Amino acid sequence: MRSVPSILHLDMDAFFAAVEQAAKPSLRGKPVIVGGLGGRGVVSTASYEARKFGVHSAMPMAQARRLCPNAAFLTGRFEAYRQVSELVMGLLGELSPLVEPLSLDEAFVDLEAGPYGELLAAAGPGGAPELIVAIAADLRADITERTGLTASVGLATSKLMAKIASEQAKPDGLVLVEAGRERAVLSPMPVRALPGVGPATEQALKRVGLGRVADLTAAGEAELVQLLGRSHGLGLFHMSTGQDERPVVADRDAKSVSVEDTFEVDLLDRGRVLREIDVLTARCVRRLHASGRSGRTVVLKVRRFDFSTLTRSETLRAPTDDESVIAETARRLALQVDITGGVRLLGVGVSQLADFTQEDLFAQAEQAERAERAAVEEAEEAPAEPEQPVEEGRHWRPGQDVTHALLGPGWVQGSGVGRVTVRFETPQSEIGRVRTFAVEDPELAPSRPQPLRPGMVLPDEEE
Repeated sequence: MRSVPSILHLDMDAFFAAVEQAAKPSLRGKPVIVGGLGGRGVVSTASYEARKFGVHSAMPMAQARRLCPNAAFLTGRFEAYRQVSELVMGLLGELSPLVEPLSLDEAFVDLEAGPYGELLAAAGPGGAPELIVAIAADLRADITERTGLTASVGLATSKLMAKIASEQAKPDGLVLVEAGRERAVLSPMPVRALPGVGPATEQALKRVGLGRVADLTAAGEAELVQLLGRSHGLGLFHMSTGQDERPVVADRDAKSVSVEDTFEVDLLDRGRVLREIDVLTARCVRRLHASGRSGRTVVLKVRRFDFSTLTRSETLRAPTDDESVIAETARRLALQVDITGGVRLLGVGVSQLADFTQEDLFAQAEQAERAERAAVEEAEEAPAEPEQPVEEGRHWRPGQDVTHALLGPGWVQGSGVGRVTVRFETPQSEIGRVRTFAVEDPELAPSRPQPLRPGMVLPDEEE
């Protein structure tokens, strides 16, 4: 264990919702809920204004609407979130080469490995905490200045305690747990505060009277091993005493890239299932391209009407990021699945990721065969059902960035019955006016996110 609290855990506050509020002046100070807006959608992030009504992440969207009917319900704008995330991660990278991202809005940083390492060593256990707090305060100020958003920071001698400290700091705060105070901080906490303690483990512990972290320490290693098994029991005992020697690992690599959709109405037609697989594949491939990766294994996930979930996979001969190859493979996997009764969720993913794409003669042959088949069908004037029934961009989604040829940039408030309502405002403008257009209005088009701050440099546009 370290003698100084030099591990930093940063967690952006209500990140997705906060980005939406920063981007949309009319939503500042109001409840905002981001997630899937369909009947089976779930909440991804709720602003703190919405949390006062009991809304939280992973809650069914229908329940969130009942609890907070006057909130702004928006779909996610992941390009905007990625842009802000890259900026924040860049600031963390200035503090240390050891930055371990956990998600777009959360990361660990090892301050001892960075440019402040020598100063921390020279300051020693007595003076280092003051310097560490100053470093973290400057970081939070930089994030707010560059993005307009707030972040909570925890500082401690281990990853476990740093994460717990950042939870205590929320929202918009900073908490430091000095060396030697780990057990004092942990003891009164509920067992659910420890990583790896989910609802099932919590109930198993409570049944034998272990409700607080102090109870776990008092129970001892042997009892926890007997109750939960050697690996889980041993790990839980060590955490209850504040022991955590996990290092901060830079460039924590994603093992897979995947996307999925839950449908408001179960899909019964196999042709519709295949078309949805093509749409999901296109989204998955965009993420592959954005990360500069390719993969060998294509994975199809199908959740049926009775909530049973099936997974099928096929490993290719070489890594690929070719949309047609991945789509063809996913379609082939779908033919192996019985969809009788309906499909409520589909997912397409790629695993065994690589940093390169090997030329695949098989893929080229597949493309040539498809092109030849399409030419024959066209010559015979065979009716072809469109793969995507409506041009992408005409599906206006609440929160989506748009621009109008005359009125400039804005965002979609809602759409339906052939109309789309747009509020014209930008992050730096006053609250904007609302206008309504036909969904096919040629002067209205999707656009990229606006910078949250003047001079904010955006990453290059995705291919």
